[in-house]
Amino acid sequence: MNIATKRVLATAAALFFFEAAWAHRQQISGAPRSPTFDVSASIEWLDTRLDLRAAERIRFTATGEIKYPADKKHPDGRSFGPGGLGRSYRDLLHDYAVTDAGHGALIARLGPTEIGQPFFVGANKEYEAPVAGRLFLGINQSLKDASAATGRFHVKIEVLDPGLSTPAASAAGGPPDEPIPAITPALLAEIPRRVSDRQGNPGDMVNILLVGTQDEVVRVFQAAGWVQVDSSLEDAVVNAIFDSLTKKDYLTLPMSTLYLFKRPQDYGFAHGEPFRVAVSRNHLRVWKSPYEVDGRPLWCIAATHDIGFEPDERNKNSVTHKIDPAIDGEREYVNATLTGTGLVAERNHTKPADPLTEGRTATGGAFHSDGCIIVLVLKNAGPPK
Repeated sequence: MNIATKRVLATAAALFFFEAAWAHRQQISGAPRSPTFDVSASIEWLDTRLDLRAAERIRFTATGEIKYPADKKHPDGRSFGPGGLGRSYRDLLHDYAVTDAGHGALIARLGPTEIGQPFFVGANKEYEAPVAGRLFLGINQSLKDASAATGRFHVKIEVLDPGLSTPAASAAGGPPDEPIPAITPALLAEIPRRVSDRQGNPGDMVNILLVGTQDEVVRVFQAAGWVQVDSSLEDAVVNAIFDSLTKKDYLTLPMSTLYLFKRPQDYGFAHGEPFRVAVSRNHLRVWKSPYEVDGRPLWCIAATHDIGFEPDERNKNSVTHKIDPAIDGEREYVNATLTGTGLVAERNHTKPADPLTEGRTATGGAFHSDGCIIVLVLKNAGPPK
C-alpha cells in the first residue's frame, strides 16, 4: 500500500470518526436534529429509534398519501393524507389505537406497545415528552386495513427543545423506585388488605396507593388514557347512545359496587378495548381513605384485569367477569400508565407486615400476588384552576 493510499484511508477514517463523534455530541447535548421517516401503510408501528428525554419538545410535519382499495361502498377506493378519513359508524366496529382520531391518520406513541398512550399527529403537531422513552410512529387503522393499504406518509421530526439534562430525565418510565418516608409501617397497618361486596364477603386486593388531591387523581388517570366509568345502567344506556351518535367508541361500561371503609368506591376507571370492552378491560376502583400523607389525601385502589366470564358463586344461575389471577400484572400496568404521564413525583413498591399473597374475589375467582403494594405520589398541581 503506497503513501497516497494510506493518506486517503487515514483521511476517510478521521472523517468517519469525526462524524460519529459529532452525531453522538448532538444526541447527548440535545443539539437540533431533523430526522425523516417513511411510514408505510402496511405497518402497524415504526420504531424511529429516537429516545426522547423528559420535557423534550418536538414538531412533527407530515406529507404523503395512503390509499385503501375499492369495496362495495367505495368502488374507486379511498385516498387520504396524514389527517386520515372522517369517522363513520362503521369505525365503531373496529379497534383503532386512537379512538377519537380519523381512520388511517398518522399517530405516534411514546414507550412500549403495552403501556404507551398513542396520540394523534396528523399533518402537523408539536409534542412535549412527559417522561423519557422511545418514540414510535403508526397509522390509526386495523391490521386488516394495513394488509391491503398502499402508500406512505413522509414524516419530519424537528427538535424544538432538547429537554432536561439531568440523569433522571433520560431514565425511561418516570421516577425511580425509592422508599417514601411518609409511608410508614404504622400507616400501612391501617389500610385494609381487601375490599368487600355489599354482604361483607372479602374481595379484590388493595394493591395501589395514591397520594394527591381529588383533582390530581382524576387528572393523572385522564392523562394516562383511563376513562371514568358510568355509575349506573341508566347512565350507561344514555352514554352508549350518545357516543354512537357522535361516532365515538363506548368505553365507560359500569362496574359492580364494592366497599372499603364501609362505603362504595368514589371512582371507577377503565382502560378498555373498543368493541371488546364488555369482555376484556383493565379496570380499578378508587376510595379516598381517612388518612393524609404530607397534608394530601391518601387514596386506596383495587385493580384487576377482566379476561372473560365465569360462574358467579354468589348466584348459581348467573355469570360474572373472570379476572386474571396474576393480579400483580395489573398493578404494574397501572404503575406504568400513570408514571408515563409525567405526573408522578415519587413511587415505591412496599410490602406491609401482613402481606396478602392469595385469595378469592367476592364472586369466587382465585388470585395470587407477591404481597407488594405500589405507592405513587402525584406531583403537586397547586390550587385547582
